[in-house]
Amino acid sequence: MLDFKDQVVIVTGSGSPKGIGRTIALTFARQGATVVITDINEAGVADTVKAIQEAGGKAFGVAGNITDPASVQQVVDTVLEKFGRIDVLVNNAGISQKVTVEDMTLEDIKRIFNVNMFGLFLITQACLKPMKAQKYGRIVNLSSVSGKRGGGIFGGAHYSASKAAVLAFSKNLSREVSAEGITINSVCPGLINTEIWKSLPADEAQKVIDGIPMGRPGETQEVANAIVFLASKEASYITGEEIDINGGSHMD
Repeated sequence: MLDFKDQVVIVTGSGSPKGIGRTIALTFARQGATVVITDINEAGVADTVKAIQEAGGKAFGVAGNITDPASVQQVVDTVLEKFGRIDVLVNNAGISQKVTVEDMTLEDIKRIFNVNMFGLFLITQACLKPMKAQKYGRIVNLSSVSGKRGGGIFGGAHYSASKAAVLAFSKNLSREVSAEGITINSVCPGLINTEIWKSLPADEAQKVIDGIPMGRPGETQEVANAIVFLASKEASYITGEEIDINGGSHMD
């Protein structure tokens, strides 16, 4: 068991029941962390907080929009006022869109980057100051296999580009702040067993499965386990790294 006692962990996009964020939040809570649930979906925030508390964990919810600088600062200020520290930030919030480049609009690209990259930047920047002050921090960013191999599962070229940008941003930031006790790492999930995957037509789903050596989608818990490790004190000498979690569908 990794010990997160007395640590405050922010997980963005953790209000949705459909993705990975809720599992990430629940996993941190099981390890003793106080988990801050933040999402644009207020009802979802309340649901995740309730799920953690009913399981015996500690959670605090604060709704916010990571694409709005004022909202981001309010989230961070609220957490600092209540707990006085931020130890871990997991940038899980993200959106996708299945569209070809030919049919894509400039607004489509802006919308995807606004959440997947610019929103990630805003809350990361806001959390760096308290992490630097305490000389400790862990930031884990969710990229995607699509950002490494150029799609092939969900999303268009703009999604792949945004997730590739996350990787480059993370590596550069790790060079800036790792000497101050803050590590920056990324995970790159492949096909994961979420509601999006379940909505695929059977023939399309089988085509994706055929490209995975393990022959199955991953589970949200398998992604959460890797994230929690990277956010732990035990991962103290890992920074600027990207961890593939894809059943072998892409190998560097």
